[in-house]
Amino acid sequence: MSNASLGTALVTGASSGIGATYADRLAKRGYDLVLVARDAARLQALADRLAKETGVKVSVLPADLTDRADVRIVEKRLREDADISLLVNNAGIGPKGTLVEDDIDYLETMIELNVVAANRLAVAAAQAFAERGRGAIVNIASVVAYIPERFNGTYSATKAFVLNLTQAIHSEVAEKGVKVQAVMPGLTRTEIFERVGRSFDQMPPSMVMDVNDMVDAALAGFDQGELVTIPSLPDSADLDAATAARFALGPNLSHNKPAARYGVANAG
Repeated sequence: MSNASLGTALVTGASSGIGATYADRLAKRGYDLVLVARDAARLQALADRLAKETGVKVSVLPADLTDRADVRIVEKRLREDADISLLVNNAGIGPKGTLVEDDIDYLETMIELNVVAANRLAVAAAQAFAERGRGAIVNIASVVAYIPERFNGTYSATKAFVLNLTQAIHSEVAEKGVKVQAVMPGLTRTEIFERVGRSFDQMPPSMVMDVNDMVDAALAGFDQGELVTIPSLPDSADLDAATAARFALGPNLSHNKPAARYGVANAG
C-alpha cells in the first residue's frame, strides 16, 4: 500500500528504460507516483500495472519536454503539489552519431531536452523543496561527462551540465533539508540507442549494464547519501581523488594577474 510518509515521486521519461525502472522500484518502496513522458498510452499502461501490483497511487502527466509550454506544466505540478518529495529528472535523448556527422537541428533538440528542461525542473524542485524543508532530486547524467573526448561532444556537454548543476544545487540546499544526487550511468541497455538507429550489439557486452542493475545500484547510492553515483565504478576512492584534485585547483583559478609561466609583462 501507499506509504504517505514517503510522499510522491515525479519521474520524467517514465514510459520506458531508466525512468520506467525507477517508477517500478519507487512504487515498490511505497512512493506514490506522477509519471511524465510523451507516450500517453504507454505511460497509462505502466501506471495501471504499478497501481495494481503495489497499491500506490499513480497518476500520469503526458508532456513533451522539448516543448517549453509542456515543461512549464510539469514545473507547475512540482511547485504546487506539496505531496511531491522526490524528482527523478531522467528524460533525455542520445546522439545519432559523432558530432560532425550528426544533424545540428537534432543536437539543438537534445540541448532543449537534456539541458533546458532538466535545468528548469531541477531548479523548480530545488526551490520548492527548500521552501518545504524536505525533498530529494535525482538527476540522471552520464559518465561521458568525464570523458568528452570519447563521445559526441554535444551529448557529453549536456551531461556535464547536469553533473555541474547537481553539485551546485547541493551546495545551496543541503542545509535546507534537500537531498541531491547525480547518477552517472555508463552504457545501459535501454531503448535510447535503438531510437536513434543504433544498437547495443555494436558494443562489447562487458561494457553494457542491465537497466535493472543500474537503477538498483543508483538507489543504493542514494540510500548511502552519495552526491555522485557511478554504478560501474569499483572503487569510490577514485572518484574521491578526482574530486579532491578538482578542488585543489580552486585557490588558483582566479587571480588579478596571469601566471608567470605565460611570460606576460608585469605578471607575477
